[in-house]
Formats: sequence, C-alpha cells, structure tokens
Amino acid sequence: MQTSESFRLCALLSFSGGLQDAYTYNVRGHVFANAQTGNVVLMSQNLMTGKWHDGLRYMLPLIAFAAGIFIAERIENRFKEAKDLHWRQIIIAIEMAMLCIVGFLPESLNMPANMLVSLACAMQVQTFRTVHGFGYASTMCIGNLRSGTESLSKFLREKDKDSLVKALHFFGIILIFALGAGTGGIISSHYGISTIWLSVILLVIAALMMNKKTE
Repeated sequence: MQTSESFRLCALLSFSGGLQDAYTYNVRGHVFANAQTGNVVLMSQNLMTGKWHDGLRYMLPLIAFAAGIFIAERIENRFKEAKDLHWRQIIIAIEMAMLCIVGFLPESLNMPANMLVSLACAMQVQTFRTVHGFGYASTMCIGNLRSGTESLSKFLREKDKDSLVKALHFFGIILIFALGAGTGGIISSHYGISTIWLSVILLVIAALMMNKKTE
C-alpha cells in the first residue's frame, strides 16, 4: 500500500483540512476554504440581491478551488515519473508555501488569503483521494458521509466485514476532520491569522511520512 493511502497520513490531512475551513470562516470573513457548496449558495444569494462585492467574496475562492484542481492534475501528469521526488510531495510543498504566505496577510487582504487557502485545499483534495484503497476527500465531509453510511447499510444487510471496515474508515476521517475544525476554531480565537501555520506544521509531518520507495 502506498504511504499516501495510509490512514495515518489521510487522518493528518483531514485534520489539517478541518482546521483550514474553521480558519477561513472564523478569521477571514466567514468564507469557506473547502465547502464550496456553501460558497456557491452564499455567492448566488448575494449576487441576486445586488450585493456584488459580497458575492465576489465567495466567487473568487470558488474559482481558486477549481484552479487548484487544474494545477494539481497538471503537476501529476508532468512529474508522475520523477525519480528524486514524488509528485505528491511537490504538491504538499506548494501547499505549505501558500499557507505560510497566508499567515502573514493582514485582515485587509482577506480575499487573496481565502483564495490561497482554497487553492491549497483543492490541490490537496485532488492529490490525496484514497485511504486504504477507498476513495475519500480529505477536505470535506459530504462524500465521506455518503460512502460511510452506504457501507454501514451494506454491512448490516449482508454482514460483510469489509463493508464495516470501509464504513469505519470513512466515519473516522469525518471525526478527525471535525476535531481539526474544532481545534482550528479554538486556536484561531487566540492566535488569529497566524493559526494557519499549524496546518503548515501538519503538512511538514505529512511530507516526512511519505517515502518515495513506498510510493
């Protein structure tokens, strides 16, 4: 199994993802870094009521998220066969650099800060998509909740232990994401814009966990 699919690494990334969402919502003007459905709802609501500036505040992170997916896919295609450094480590390095910058941006620059966090989140969710062979999302919950509940239902009906294991993986990831969000909310109330640097530390640990030989 690849290191990038291990539960420990995926849990670490999910904790970081929850923290980032809490950070942008609590510190950066109530914008979601990961939950783009929420941004779409708020964007549409504001645009349709003539609040163009507020609508733009939610539209730009959405565009940045799409750009992050695009960039991550291009990096994978370009560096997938690289021998010295795994392409996923390149993604993590870029993500760390962007989040480091975010921690220095004042509140007057909340819009570019939110765009950078959304860009980083998108690159992460595109890069790390499986845990123990099960497709999952490290920066959002709805898909994980659907898959986990589906697997639990299958286990209760067919008594298939593999379905139970799958369900526990998904529910575990959701729990860890929630813990990250809660931690991010608490820490951000004390440390403000610099809270995002905790995510950088977590990503450093994730990068060190990854080993080219096991990838």
